[in-house]
Amino acid sequence: MNPSVSFIDSPRPTTHLTTAEPAHPRPWPRRYARLLGAIDLTVVAAAVFGSQVLWLGPHPVDVASSSVDYTTLSLILTVCWFGALTVWGSRLPRSIGYGVLEYRLILAASFQLFGGLAIVAYLTGADVSRGYFLLSLPAGTASLLAGRALCRVWLRRRRRLGAMSSRVVLVGGADENARVAAELARQPAAGLRVVGVHEVAADSRSAWDDAQAEALRRRLSDLRADSVLVSGGALLEAQDIRRIGWGLDPGREHLIVAVNLTDVAGPRLHTRPVAGLPLVHIETPQFSATQRILKRTFDIIGSGALLLLLAPLFLVLALLVRASGPGPVFYRQDRIGQGGQRFGMLKFRSMVDGADARLQELLAAQGREGTPLFKVANDPRITPVGRWLRKYSLDELPQLINVLAGQMSLVGPRPQRDAEVEFYDDDAHRRLMVRPGMSGLWQVSGRSALAWDDAIRLDLFYVENWSLVGDLTILARTFKAVLVPGDTAH
Repeated sequence: MNPSVSFIDSPRPTTHLTTAEPAHPRPWPRRYARLLGAIDLTVVAAAVFGSQVLWLGPHPVDVASSSVDYTTLSLILTVCWFGALTVWGSRLPRSIGYGVLEYRLILAASFQLFGGLAIVAYLTGADVSRGYFLLSLPAGTASLLAGRALCRVWLRRRRRLGAMSSRVVLVGGADENARVAAELARQPAAGLRVVGVHEVAADSRSAWDDAQAEALRRRLSDLRADSVLVSGGALLEAQDIRRIGWGLDPGREHLIVAVNLTDVAGPRLHTRPVAGLPLVHIETPQFSATQRILKRTFDIIGSGALLLLLAPLFLVLALLVRASGPGPVFYRQDRIGQGGQRFGMLKFRSMVDGADARLQELLAAQGREGTPLFKVANDPRITPVGRWLRKYSLDELPQLINVLAGQMSLVGPRPQRDAEVEFYDDDAHRRLMVRPGMSGLWQVSGRSALAWDDAIRLDLFYVENWSLVGDLTILARTFKAVLVPGDTAH
């Protein structure tokens, strides 16, 4: 099958940069990498020399059984640490700005460097202060992660304005282009800004010839695009994709191919070239005994600590709910948990007493009866205090008791009612493989604004690709969503 193509320009958002963009903009990854390099060097030097001063005092001290003093050792350690971050690729464009790879590389570079230094010290018999090293490692690593997180906050703000992103032209069928464009529009932090669409006709017999390659090059120049994203490989033969890559300016323009493996996270994907074939190995989703123990331990420690820490807040919220009107302080509702088992999910009451009896009536009045996600727009049953509790998700806090009891997890698919579970197809039933969570990927990706299909897709992605790092990332985004709820919180 050989493609014919048509070009469609993406409309330029009027809220983007108001100044004219240069015809050949300077590559932002290099400037951003230089910024990260300066921050890394500053952070590492401050951590190492600060640890030396705090542990050994402000005056130069020689290393025991050596003619080298600790100031020289700190300088060497700073250079080695900065070099390790560079060698591990923590500032490469493929690592920075999105996902957890950047943080993993920082952790790997830091811990492996100190492990190597410990081995060298042991083999050479150098008597180096353990406290000096033990203080430098956690202080420096934590500061590096914090510095990168702050840089990401700034980078995301710039990307929402259309800056510091790759300008992408999509190549593929209409459906694939629309799907990929919608996903990238929902994730501006990924740094891929769609500026044009190169549509491939599935029923065409014309070859991807030099004329079409030249037309693509002209469009890339006109749109000032720096990347081509092949969104639908099924409509393009291997030689067509190769020719697209050959026509790009090496080093300035990039080829990206969206593999048709939806809802599969990076850690489950492994590539291995065999006889010129780029074979992609996909690990079967599994939730091993070790993972279950790790997740449950994390839930017990986390929920127990939060219950103790938030006990005064629980008391204040209970008094507010009691003052909001007649009815119990806590609201208990049957939900479906792991393996389809029912449990009583706890909340602070945010509605008037007896609100459940009016649900079907209100859904019918708004034309939402018989649809999943039983949410009533502008729900009249919610009390003024309850509206405030819901906006900041404070009504969910009693679910920490459910987590401690083993009925829920801190992170996971949200538990749903019997009537909502009836809408599940075979795929959606995989949500029930894990404990439901207080927060999940669905909630931090759009809260009440997401459609049912999108919510199910995100929950399935979480179930298929669970990791503790992913849970920590979702919890961090949850705290941000609670503090700054936005317009999608209801």
